[in-house]
Amino acid sequence: MIWRNALVGAAALVLAACGDNEQQKAQTLADEQPATGQVEIWRFALEEGDDSLQYEYANRFAEIISQKTAGEVEVRLFPYGRLGSLGEIQAQLQDGSLQLALASDVLTEVVPESQLFSLGFALSEDEQSNTRILNDDGFRKHHDLVDAYREHELQPLALVPEGWLVWTANRPVRTPEDLAGLSLGMADNPVLRETYSAYGANPVTMTGEEVAEALQTDQVDGSVQTLSRLQQAGWPQSQDYLILARQGQHIATLVAQGDWYDNLSDDHEQAIEETVAELVPYIHERQASTNAKWLEAIGQSADVEIIHLTAEQRAAFQDRGLPMREWLMDSAGARGGRLLTLLQQHMEEGPAEQEPIAPTDTTHSIETRTSPVTGEGDQTRNASDDAAESVTP
Repeated sequence: MIWRNALVGAAALVLAACGDNEQQKAQTLADEQPATGQVEIWRFALEEGDDSLQYEYANRFAEIISQKTAGEVEVRLFPYGRLGSLGEIQAQLQDGSLQLALASDVLTEVVPESQLFSLGFALSEDEQSNTRILNDDGFRKHHDLVDAYREHELQPLALVPEGWLVWTANRPVRTPEDLAGLSLGMADNPVLRETYSAYGANPVTMTGEEVAEALQTDQVDGSVQTLSRLQQAGWPQSQDYLILARQGQHIATLVAQGDWYDNLSDDHEQAIEETVAELVPYIHERQASTNAKWLEAIGQSADVEIIHLTAEQRAAFQDRGLPMREWLMDSAGARGGRLLTLLQQHMEEGPAEQEPIAPTDTTHSIETRTSPVTGEGDQTRNASDDAAESVTP
């Protein structure tokens, strides 16, 4: 996880060091520009590695943008670790040397209104419907949502669900009473902290890497994370139970640097809009199928009991977390409250009917194109043919 706590302090330290690194950064950016000057480079940072759902989304984005712009634009991907720390990435996005990024929990500190996406039971149990609603123009382009990001020099482009958050524990959990006193490792996210405190647990905020280590060394009793991160870290021996509560999804936001976005040509802005619309069904299919495979692998390879909470059991957690609605409005202000109401309305009405989106055929370019991943330790890794064929309108 990147961009977690102490954003302001971290960014300040980076900016203080910019004097020493400015010449090197300028040279790096200059080296990235082709000699012809005819290809425009868009730098795209991820908060996860090149074996993640974020990478699959970003890689597909890069492929489609290249095709829609007839090769005028090359999107270069920087998985987590390639551009430095939280503060360094934040500073690069703000100063315009980085154009695009996928971010999740960190935005709860930068854009308080984005805490809405971590609110428990705010979404339906239908993942496909959630993905469509979050990216419907009536929600994603609503002035309150856009203004919340633009106040921090960011332009929201898409909301990217990566699947349900799951719970691991060293004892079975079916009720809030079962969580009482359990120390749970989780991302540094104010809504998650407050929510699990309301459930009776003891939240311990840490990075994904720290969660994995803390579980292996019994420093915490359990965790709240995505199946993808759990699978990548390896099932911890101290955890005997995997609880599927469908309490909330992990949602990343694709953001652009505000001034850069404002100066895009009409054609390039349209290419982005068409691309993110096309990626709505793509990312739903990818995260659903990938998470299903990870769940099956965990069940087969680990001595673990998988607990699916019933509707009645979920309702007990939902009731315990109801005060979080008011907490959100206190934390995110009137605009946060309006966005919560807007989201609830969309959830009740369901996704708007839309014309089917014909997926861009990038199969040929996926087979032949050099990977857009950039940075030390670069690997040639593009979406597979199976991924290219899995897009459904």
